[in-house]
Amino acid sequence: MSALLTVKDLARHYPVAGERGERRLLHAVDGVSFSLDARRTLGIVGESGCGKSTTAKLVLGLLAASSGRIDFAGEPVTAVRDARWRAMRRSMQMVPQDPLAALDRRLTVGEQVVEPLQIHDLETGPGARQERALSLFEAVGLRPDLFHRYPHELSGGQRQRVVLARALVLDPRLVVCDEPISALDVSVAAQVINLLQDLQGRFGMAYLFISHDLKVVRQIADEVAVMYLGRIVEQGPPDALFHAPAHPYTEALVSAVPTPWRRMRERIVLSGDPPNPVDRPSGCAFHPRCPRAMARCATDAPALRRVADGRLAACHLAPAVDSPVAVAA
Repeated sequence: MSALLTVKDLARHYPVAGERGERRLLHAVDGVSFSLDARRTLGIVGESGCGKSTTAKLVLGLLAASSGRIDFAGEPVTAVRDARWRAMRRSMQMVPQDPLAALDRRLTVGEQVVEPLQIHDLETGPGARQERALSLFEAVGLRPDLFHRYPHELSGGQRQRVVLARALVLDPRLVVCDEPISALDVSVAAQVINLLQDLQGRFGMAYLFISHDLKVVRQIADEVAVMYLGRIVEQGPPDALFHAPAHPYTEALVSAVPTPWRRMRERIVLSGDPPNPVDRPSGCAFHPRCPRAMARCATDAPALRRVADGRLAACHLAPAVDSPVAVAA
């Protein structure tokens, strides 16, 4: 069975002015490849600025790719901008980080869940559209009496459920969740994660889940891709990444996750900040901060390869078992 979403060598570069006015390129996303099957969840994690949210916007067509290819259900997303794109985009929806900013404060939340049906001319007739919207209210755990409320009258958790209902009202095959719980407190965030899992079991969509929180991604994802400075440095099942990271950057991220049995002295504290994406280091981009860097790391950029347990890692220290891969299956 072919993948629902396939991304190959995806890049997004922004022209910026250098210190002397010269034109330079900011490498926000720099050769990212992965695939996602139907009914599965791929989590993308990394520090702020690593390119994970830009990747999400590229997948949805909200940004144009500088190079690379995106295929959705066998159609080339990067080449389609006609009537087929409208139908394809209906099957790809987004749950944003800030639900209040994503909602129109002048409209009731019910009107905003109905609006996608109007845009795509679905469920014709006001009664049918409202009935469909109310069914999604019920699915995400919102009371019907909230249908005619305005965004500011709802709690943060309720607003997040509204944007989730709005995304699901079109019956999408792919939902991109961009930091969907970062603005919520811990208890509400846990409820939203459980809800996302329940909805996936009920409706069968795939999730591309963007987060900086490895602990959350471990709970919801079937596969995890770790990004650093615009590139994937490790990818594999979440339990494997947690128990035996193959890349030193993943190891540092895992060491920062609070657990009852981990002592503070076991945490790996990386020196310095991530390098400027306008001026990438030579060789492995992580080597200036890597506690295990070798001389080779400063000159030879490691390719993403399969390591001994079947995971993918871009590190000279990880024992590769085959040649570099372009797309993670």
